[in-house]
Amino acid sequence: MVLHNWLSQGPDIEISFKTADGLEEGKTKVKYRNVEMGLVKEVRLNDHLDGIIARVQMDTQSAPLLVKDTGFWVVTARVGLGNITGLDTLLSGAYIELAPGTDTAKERKFVGLEQPPLTPADAPGLRLKLTSNYASSVTAGDTVVYRGYKVGRIETMSFNPEDRLVNYQIFIDAPFQELVTSNVRFWDVSGISVSTGATGFRVRTGSIETILFGGVSFDVPTGVQKGDQVTKNSTFELYESYKDILENPFQYGTYYVVSFDHSVKGLSPGAPVEYRGIKIGNVVRVLLKEGQTEQIEAGHEGEGAPIPVLVYVEPGRMELSDTEASLKVLKETIRLGIGNGLRASMESGNLLTGSKYINMDFYPSAKKATAGTFMQYTTIPTIETGVAALEEQLASILNTINELPLADTVASLNQNLQSLQSILDNQSTQQLPEHLDQTVQELRDAINSLAPNSDASQTLNSSLLSLNRTLANLESLTGTLSRQPSAVIFPSRPEVDPIPEVSTQ
Repeated sequence: MVLHNWLSQGPDIEISFKTADGLEEGKTKVKYRNVEMGLVKEVRLNDHLDGIIARVQMDTQSAPLLVKDTGFWVVTARVGLGNITGLDTLLSGAYIELAPGTDTAKERKFVGLEQPPLTPADAPGLRLKLTSNYASSVTAGDTVVYRGYKVGRIETMSFNPEDRLVNYQIFIDAPFQELVTSNVRFWDVSGISVSTGATGFRVRTGSIETILFGGVSFDVPTGVQKGDQVTKNSTFELYESYKDILENPFQYGTYYVVSFDHSVKGLSPGAPVEYRGIKIGNVVRVLLKEGQTEQIEAGHEGEGAPIPVLVYVEPGRMELSDTEASLKVLKETIRLGIGNGLRASMESGNLLTGSKYINMDFYPSAKKATAGTFMQYTTIPTIETGVAALEEQLASILNTINELPLADTVASLNQNLQSLQSILDNQSTQQLPEHLDQTVQELRDAINSLAPNSDASQTLNSSLLSLNRTLANLESLTGTLSRQPSAVIFPSRPEVDPIPEVSTQ
């Protein structure tokens, strides 16, 4: 009997807990799926006196379950906001629950869990991580819903002081893990969300459970591609509301810096960054402090350096997939575009409010430039357009006018005016109108002497008539000599009538 008892005993393990609440030597049992797997033999303080160690004698059949990530916790009656568990322990007493792990390395010393896991280690599904800048009303035990339907739960909640982020671990039950893709967004649906607009009030709520106890929802934003399937322990950001999802629907993006030599009044954080009218990002903030530091380090303090502006550009807004590969394509496209004239400019978005935005476009006539760096960010060259360009041109014109020798020109003009005045004051110049009138009168008399009724005109007409008769006689003589050259010596013969007579017969 002693040998059989010794052969039937399993391994001896140790489990560490903060307190021995609910544990009794020789009475508290270890169970798995409500089957007894061991018995607590000893409970003692640890070496540092800040916790207890329970020595447990396990059965032989439990040996395959004792691996590195196996979990143990004390099951007692617990009353929470969402449920009540462990009521059967009120009669049977507390016990230690065993949750088998998935590791292959064997282990004999374990650290017990203070809170029971909400999901069994071998449960089918997908375990993920959520991060948030603020601790919302979401806590461990709250539900995870998809379009109002419960598909999982929040298992743990913790705060990391190093990165100052609130971390959540959630579990999506099978087969709903297929709904989680790389482009889904998670947001808090606790309570009731009320918004106002031109059409009135709009109320957005989750299920009754999420209203009372809190919860998280997820979905792919409208207009965003579904994306690829994700692996376990993938990390997502937890947004405060669905409105934030619509304002920030994409996960991947990159930062750039654009600098301006003129005032940036009206350019505020959140202003759009556009490419030919298409929004591709947002203005993050004006790097005034960083720009001054850069100027001082470069030894140009007080010289009026350009003001740098940090912008955030997302490839998903350009109908590219929201992935790391698309982000690399965007960076390479902008790098090549800068060499072909891609420039950033600050434009007026609203003339009434004075708001500004950043616009990107190609300017083939722009001076050649390359991408630079400011701090750890890539810079995009800028160009002046619109009102700023007109102001620059006007300033250039005014500078050109200021550089003209206006004083010398005015002095020379005054000297020429004085010379002209001396010419006008000369007596001979003043007599010019009188001589001019006399000349015009003589010209009129000459024209009147050639009038049709004047003696000169009649004499000229008579002479022209005599000349015409003489020319006619000369023409007749020339014709006779051409026909009869001997007519100069001998009398000319009468010409024969070339037309024959009509016969009388």
